[in-house]
Amino acid sequence: MTPLESWPPAERARIRGVLTDIDDTLTTDGALSIEARDALQRLQDAGLPVFAITGRPAGWSEPFALDWPVQAIVAENGAVALWRDANGQLAKDWLQNAATRADHFRRLQAVAQEVLRRVPQARLATDSPGRETDIAIDHSEFHHLSAAEIEAVVAIMTAGGLRATVSSIHINGWIGDHDKLVGARWILRERMGIDLDAELDRWVYVGDSTNDARMFGHCVHTVGVANIRRFWDQLSHRPRYVTHRERGAGFAELAQALLESR
Repeated sequence: MTPLESWPPAERARIRGVLTDIDDTLTTDGALSIEARDALQRLQDAGLPVFAITGRPAGWSEPFALDWPVQAIVAENGAVALWRDANGQLAKDWLQNAATRADHFRRLQAVAQEVLRRVPQARLATDSPGRETDIAIDHSEFHHLSAAEIEAVVAIMTAGGLRATVSSIHINGWIGDHDKLVGARWILRERMGIDLDAELDRWVYVGDSTNDARMFGHCVHTVGVANIRRFWDQLSHRPRYVTHRERGAGFAELAQALLESR
């Protein structure tokens, strides 16, 4: 693992914005710490916008899209975007149209029930009522599943026609081609008129888990907060740099590294 301070200052100085996971990357024990919030504010004040991309549901994300100093939150692994409009009110958009979402919702609920039936220890994530385009099974937030049980849940979701990923707390399943990378491209195009792929060397992605692997593999500048060690051997793509500190403190470490290079 290459420590964050090995990131050349000249490369850091070119960064124009941050893409970040939320759970166990921005948050610590499920909450945004004072240190992490201050880091977000300092980045915003320095003209470095932050876009959060998460597997959390739209309903869960709404108050944070309004309260946190972020440009937007893309929830449900790229499917729903939320941000403050010019009047400070919540704005929201979806990748899929209403008819598609309704059809997928019915199919998703059927797969969720199949998971609960076939994996007795499985439980829906407590934030499930706020989900619009995916389902989530809790494996580490409030309920523990073994590695074998997690694998079984993923297999059932996949057999049911879902895409499935494992975050630090949940197993998420959804229908469609979207993921965190698709969501990142979408939100930057819609909110800033930016083609992410045309300027990959100007953005940094921060994460902590296996569902961040595609972003780690695609983006030029990538950072894992220290607790990513838990998933290191399972990552298909790994971050270029790793912070010394975990979770929100690790994000604050990254923010400081960027701000020092300005």
